[in-house]
Amino acid sequence: MATATTASALTPPRKSRRAAPARTARDVTVTDPALVKRAVKAAALGNAMEWFDFGVYSYIAVTLGKVFFPSGNPTAQLLSTFGAFAAAFLVRPLGGMVFGPLGDRVGRQKVLAVTMIMMAAGTFAIGLIPSYATIGVGAPILLLAARLVQGFSTGGEYAGATTFIAEYAPDKKRGFLGSWLEFGTLAGYIGGAGLVTLMTALLSSDDLTSWGWRIPFLIAGPMGIIGLYLRMRLEETPAFAAEVEKAEAARPKVPLREMVTGQWKSLLLCMGLVLVFNVTDYMLLSYMPSYLTSELKYDETHGLLVVLGVMALMMIVQPFVGALTDRVGRRPVIAAGCAGFLFLSVPALLLIRDGSLLAVGLGMGALGLLLVCFTAAMPAALPALFPTRVRYGSLSIGFNVSVSLFGGTTPLVVTALIGATGNMMMPAYYMMAAAVVGGVAVWRMSESAGRPLPGSAPSVEGR
Repeated sequence: MATATTASALTPPRKSRRAAPARTARDVTVTDPALVKRAVKAAALGNAMEWFDFGVYSYIAVTLGKVFFPSGNPTAQLLSTFGAFAAAFLVRPLGGMVFGPLGDRVGRQKVLAVTMIMMAAGTFAIGLIPSYATIGVGAPILLLAARLVQGFSTGGEYAGATTFIAEYAPDKKRGFLGSWLEFGTLAGYIGGAGLVTLMTALLSSDDLTSWGWRIPFLIAGPMGIIGLYLRMRLEETPAFAAEVEKAEAARPKVPLREMVTGQWKSLLLCMGLVLVFNVTDYMLLSYMPSYLTSELKYDETHGLLVVLGVMALMMIVQPFVGALTDRVGRRPVIAAGCAGFLFLSVPALLLIRDGSLLAVGLGMGALGLLLVCFTAAMPAALPALFPTRVRYGSLSIGFNVSVSLFGGTTPLVVTALIGATGNMMMPAYYMMAAAVVGGVAVWRMSESAGRPLPGSAPSVEGR
């Protein structure tokens, strides 16, 4: 199997009659392009499977409310469904505290294989749960249990996947290669949302409620097996292998407290960046489909098609913006996204509320292009906040705490705010507040484009 190798960065000889003085060379990681591609594919597929489930859950939320939370109030059903959705995020920090430090000790590849198995099992289990009409209160309890398994496993998934790609990628292409992780996210969302849209168009409401909703969740089983196969074929990242070699034995255990208190400044920056990234992400991709149907009474099928079109647009733009972050830096691109959400959230939501297909498409498209500023830059920016020794653990903790408190709760909080105030502009105000927090974090972070990861040797494509 092809592996990344280590070579010496040699200084060209001086054009002088005297012999050049001896110099101490710095080790440089020379990457294998084929191995890097395999690593990116394996990480992106796991992310795609995770977000396939989230996309399905969000887009079929109204049906799930009828199956598991029978009530005469559609808003109460939707709140209950999003409550189960948010519950998975409450255990994500626990998963991060378990899988993150474990990834820094035993390796990234092993932990990512375990998270893949757990994610697939949790999603597959949802498709097997009997309805409330069949087993009563046991149905929502089992749904909640499956969501908790998913949440615990994803606590180690995203941080591990970003770390895995970042540590494999050459320094000058880390933004471009990292952007494919979120390309996988969008592909998973489109796969899940597209399947729900197809079923909504082809099946009657009764068929969708009685058995059709199970199909997307059952697909997770085969997807998990494929993803596990790809991840098991990968070797450990060069950066982690170098850490083990330096220790000349198994990696020493890093106390959890050191991952937090020893990295508290970077953790705060991470949480601020993740807040704006995930609030806007979940607002657009998870909440907006339900906002269009339940709050604006928009036609369900057409609303789903609009969001699918927006995600397809984001997929097209994603790699180009990722490459742009390698040229101009991560900070300018993330800052542009924060400024855009601060000043354009209200106009975009007013367009969406207009209700016409063109206006909704323009408003959603504008938000989608702004979101690409985060999806393309964050997979490279976040791992660069932490040194190799604690990268997986510290990033898992910071990422999952922020996602749990602010990202995953976005649909639930915004639905509740609209219900309490009657103000349909709450989604815009929520995104604007997140943009302010993200802007402060960008202002305080250091540029990482084109530079080695902290604690790792420089990484290049060739000698």
